[in-house]
Amino acid sequence: MRCLAAFFVGFVCCYFIADRILAILRKPLFDIMPPDQRKLYFTSLFENFLTHLKIAGYASLFLFSPFYFYQLWGFIAPGLYPKERKLVMPFVLAATLFFIGGACFAYFGLFPVGFKYFVTYGGPTDVPLLTIDAYYGTCLKLLLLFGIAFELPVLICLLGVLGVVDAPFLREQRRTAILIITILAALFAPPDAVSMLILGVPLIFLYEAAIWVVQAIGAKRKSEESTASETPEPQRNPLEGRSRP
Repeated sequence: MRCLAAFFVGFVCCYFIADRILAILRKPLFDIMPPDQRKLYFTSLFENFLTHLKIAGYASLFLFSPFYFYQLWGFIAPGLYPKERKLVMPFVLAATLFFIGGACFAYFGLFPVGFKYFVTYGGPTDVPLLTIDAYYGTCLKLLLLFGIAFELPVLICLLGVLGVVDAPFLREQRRTAILIITILAALFAPPDAVSMLILGVPLIFLYEAAIWVVQAIGAKRKSEESTASETPEPQRNPLEGRSRP
């Protein structure tokens, strides 16, 4: 209910700036199109209005993402140890940075390359006639997809902190992870090799980086456990707890 309330507040706020968000989203496309073709069309009466609502909804997801991640942590926190519950701020910060970072990577990395490839594909007589719903819908799905995909290292590190996985296990499953990443990139990225590489290669590097982070977490945990085992227990007073005659 808190997430729904935050989403509604963000939706209302973002609706009034939807035109600015639309201008930002169409910039990568218009930069590669001739000036006389820089237009988007709508084919139904409500398409433009519904697109503004969709933009406001997606913008609310990104704007209030720290709050959503905080609520997610609050949902799983009761099943954690008190020491693990203190990781709320690192988790929220990392999840937000990677979520926004994934969307930015799609906007600045994938959009210019992918849009240029598809718009210029074909002969000189092939002129794109893009609709508002089709173009903005594709942009929003890709931004959300890359944002979620870049949460992979955060999830792996969280499992490492909880002791579910360790660095040797992740290294053993490297081939399986690369295969899964490749399949997901082929399914969700635009249907061209460049877009698949733009999504798949960073995820593989993030997986490798997560292995090193999990290894550091495991080394720190072992160091703390060895230090705790070497610390002598305080000697108790033999008369403590005895009643006086």
